[in-house]
Amino acid sequence: MNFKLVSPFTPTGDQPQAIAGLLDSVSKGMKHQVLLGVTGSGKTFTIANLIAALQRPTLIISHNKTLAAQLYQEFRDFFPHNAVSYFVSYYDYYQPEAYIPSTDTYIEKETEINEEIDKLRLAATTNLLTRKDTIIVASVSCIYNIGSPVEYGNFVLDLRCGMKLSRELVFTRLVELQYSRSDFGFHRGTFRVRGEHIDIFPAYEDSAVRITTEADVITTIEKLDPLSGKSVENLSGEVIYPAKHYMMDPQKNQHVFAQIQDDLEKRVKQLQKLGKMLEAHRIQQKVNFDLEMIQELGYVNGIENYSRYFDGREPGDPPYTLLDYYKHPYSDKWLLIVDESHMTMPQIRGMWHGDRSRKQTLIDFGFRLPSALDNRPLTFDEFMRRMPQTVYVSATPSQWELSMAKQAYSIKTRGTRGTFVARDTSNVGIVEQLIRPTGIVDPTIEVRETKGQVVDLVGEILKRKGLGERVLVTTLTKRMAEDLATFLSEKKYREYTEFANLKNQTLPVVHYLHSDVETLVRSDILDDLRLGTYDVIVGINLLREGLDLPEVSLVAILDADKEGFLRSKTSLIQTMGRAARHVHGAVIMYADEMTHSMSEAISEIKRRRIVQNTYNRKHHITPISIVKPIREKLIEKQEEDLPKLSEFSVKKVRFEKLLEIDSEGLLPDDKHKAVTRLKREMKTAAQELNFELAAAIRDKIRELQITQ
Repeated sequence: MNFKLVSPFTPTGDQPQAIAGLLDSVSKGMKHQVLLGVTGSGKTFTIANLIAALQRPTLIISHNKTLAAQLYQEFRDFFPHNAVSYFVSYYDYYQPEAYIPSTDTYIEKETEINEEIDKLRLAATTNLLTRKDTIIVASVSCIYNIGSPVEYGNFVLDLRCGMKLSRELVFTRLVELQYSRSDFGFHRGTFRVRGEHIDIFPAYEDSAVRITTEADVITTIEKLDPLSGKSVENLSGEVIYPAKHYMMDPQKNQHVFAQIQDDLEKRVKQLQKLGKMLEAHRIQQKVNFDLEMIQELGYVNGIENYSRYFDGREPGDPPYTLLDYYKHPYSDKWLLIVDESHMTMPQIRGMWHGDRSRKQTLIDFGFRLPSALDNRPLTFDEFMRRMPQTVYVSATPSQWELSMAKQAYSIKTRGTRGTFVARDTSNVGIVEQLIRPTGIVDPTIEVRETKGQVVDLVGEILKRKGLGERVLVTTLTKRMAEDLATFLSEKKYREYTEFANLKNQTLPVVHYLHSDVETLVRSDILDDLRLGTYDVIVGINLLREGLDLPEVSLVAILDADKEGFLRSKTSLIQTMGRAARHVHGAVIMYADEMTHSMSEAISEIKRRRIVQNTYNRKHHITPISIVKPIREKLIEKQEEDLPKLSEFSVKKVRFEKLLEIDSEGLLPDDKHKAVTRLKREMKTAAQELNFELAAAIRDKIRELQITQ
């Protein structure tokens, strides 16, 4: 099936030239290109059009799960008829194995797996191996080991009507594919037997498969609704893929165990020779226990540390990652999109170093064999060698991405003399998208001295409050954010001489936002800002990429002249971009001197404003603010935050809000959290003998699970 872009919009502004520019450079074989698109210019829509034009399987990497989830939702809407998948870390909680020598503390690995995200990961790799029209939106977890795509592709159960196949062989093969028999608790990754029927619930789908056999011959294959057990569709055949990514060929096990034992003996002798008797005894006990568990159960906590043996890799060989699942069937004929590349590429570059440091300590003190180092993410060089043609997307691409795009053009030009028309190479491979569909230009910028900055800031906030607009204030530390938010929220500061003119005015409602605030609460605070519950949010680095707040007309940057990461050129441009979705967008920088970063950031914003204003005048465009609906809250506020009602009324309001959750409006992570919360509420309702409500909640849980 081909990619089919579905959207009520058509490319506008400079989206057409951006699409054409990217398509031209990719078609001519350039490996690296940059899409420099300002906040709110529709970069995602541009990339969707590029994918539809190229018709290549695509991997989109984002630097955090929240942004990845937003992109997944957007691309799923753009390509409803194609396979759009979501591939992020499937841990709700992850405590890696570690050892702290200074306190002699060993920390055992602890995990809590999100089964819904695990299903989406399996669906992603299955889609890649079965259909070309696949888009996967991933976090940087895509550079971690997930097992060989060859082994994964070989471990399948191919079922066809009329095929002669004994039931025992079906059972054996399903167990080899990591499915477990569960005649009573039928869920993903299990199978059950009902007379002549064998029901299989693939780990990567929402529907089950029923095969019916007669005299060891498959007579029918049906797709089932797993809840009702009703037949949905008759099939002529079906291929069942593994329930786990990491697959091991049982025939190789004995050879692998012998190899591990041999390496264990060498390691024990090495440690004894160094006089590390405790470490030698520790590693011998640890590995022997692990091998016994693997032989008896097929699994042990930390089995991934032996992945090099089971994969057949040599010491130092790179692991198999999601990139290999693209490379295996498609070679280099796929597309890589790096979203917010100025953040994502450094994150990819740093993954290997942090992982190796922790593993080396475990090895030195006898908790793991040296082979544990080969269960790792890709190094940056290994990642680069696996990259196909790549588009870096950012409003502030770093010098590295820009240089890669220029270098790609230079190499391509030298290798194909006469192919290209001579042109200015200073910006080749770098496509700018500076025009927003609504005509909004970048915010105005004003630098003011720090003396009396709080008084000045309050005055600016009150102006925006009077117009029904919102304000973001950025500080350098969490403590500063909390103290400023507290000060602005207290009525007593109106008594100070500087604020004498505020005595009869309604003060702004202020809240702070930083990494210590829980994720779900953060979302609620931002939604409340948009709704007008708060007038001002004070924060630090969280007020950068990914925040979509059209109601914000002013961004105030305190201590703008304190050169560093939070006040670098990139950070300043990203922070100022939060005011670029409102027609009255403005930025006030409080500083006593003009730093190099400030000068460059201001210069870049002014350059963009000139381009945008020129375009608007030429095309007679009147800018209008972006209007974007607020996504439905995942979980309503607790009882203490609700209006003061009777206990019964409070519970009724809470339950009704939960039952009104729109399954289509939630992201995969949100659905999992909603199901967890609903299960808790269902048990509470049952304990209170409110069985009608418990049944209603149960039905809501099923609805959410089916749409995941």
